[in-house]
Amino acid sequence: MKAEQDRLEWAPGNDIRLLQNGADFFPALCAAIDAATVSVHLETYIFMVDRTGSRVLDCLASAARRGVKVRVVLDGFGSAMQAEQVRTALTNAGAQCRIFRPEPRWFARFIPSRSRLRRLHRKVTIVDGRVAFIGGINIIDDYDDLDPTDGISAPRFDFAVQIEGPLVAQAAYAQELLWVRLNWARLRRHPRDWNRMRLLKPRHARVAPCGNLRAALVLRDNLRFRQTFERAYLFGISQARRDILIANAYFFPGIKFRRALAKAAARGVRVRLLLQGKVEYRMQYHATRSLYDQLLRDGIEIYEYMPGYLHAKVAVIDNVATVGSSNLDPFSLLLAREANVVVDNQPFAWDLQERLEAAIREGGRFVRPLEYQRRGWLRRWVDAASYILLRIGVALTGTSDKY
Repeated sequence: MKAEQDRLEWAPGNDIRLLQNGADFFPALCAAIDAATVSVHLETYIFMVDRTGSRVLDCLASAARRGVKVRVVLDGFGSAMQAEQVRTALTNAGAQCRIFRPEPRWFARFIPSRSRLRRLHRKVTIVDGRVAFIGGINIIDDYDDLDPTDGISAPRFDFAVQIEGPLVAQAAYAQELLWVRLNWARLRRHPRDWNRMRLLKPRHARVAPCGNLRAALVLRDNLRFRQTFERAYLFGISQARRDILIANAYFFPGIKFRRALAKAAARGVRVRLLLQGKVEYRMQYHATRSLYDQLLRDGIEIYEYMPGYLHAKVAVIDNVATVGSSNLDPFSLLLAREANVVVDNQPFAWDLQERLEAAIREGGRFVRPLEYQRRGWLRRWVDAASYILLRIGVALTGTSDKY
């Protein structure tokens, strides 16, 4: 994805390792935390105290007890079930934990509010200011969903990256800004605490190169970076000459995005989408299927991942790849805080592409236009109704005209 030079801040000299699923991600994350000597700063949307979550929580607590400065930020909705349990365990160990936008009291949860949809959806961990983990993997055991009777025989399909190099400083700076925001009320009451915030190195601080990869950190928030990720994606699609391969858990992009894919296919680019085949959230799943008809007419290939839940948010456009937390739906593109890494490196991009193509070969169901057209009236009705309901939800953002 050759992103706009004035939109992305490219950083050369990075070493970036692609991590697939929890089997790669959690051992690397825990090893880094266990080796920490100065600081660990973790942000996540979901933190479940299951087998994997307990292991990560133990690593964080152990780090805090040996004097490492540990900070954890949990989303108030995604981690609502066990946020207090996590916060108590961390606080008792000497770590700090903050909840981003805690859920209101039960009677207020039924009142529609755009502010409640502004979630912390990014998954970023930085250890000692030198190693970063960024991607789509929450702190949750991706094997807990296995259910052969329901046709789920594989763990969640997802990716993250482990980074060393100048890009880490940018991610650390973004984390520090959010931490200050979460502590703003306390800082106003106790001004002297400003001296204890100890902001890490600013974004432009010099960090020694660790590799030869050129990459950029793409953030999305509701102030400075409202459309950065979508614009970078659109620019990459417009510049594609050979191949576009997108794997995305929740695919419901706006009209402009869908038209960009159609134009790419029309000029001879092979456009492939790997989307969910197993239903996790019914409304999103069926709303996505309502888009199939036009996408197929535009010459776009659609594959549904069948072995398990697809949770990936990755893409390869020619020789550039992106890995991160952002879905291609209104929640991620219009409301949530997200973090993606764009890597401008052919070997890295081809590695990700080969993994996605292997998933298509081994577990992708090709959506044939004729078979899709022959689906029954009930499925058509459910798809259409889900599309309408999701459009109503988008109306809360004030941008329904884009969808």
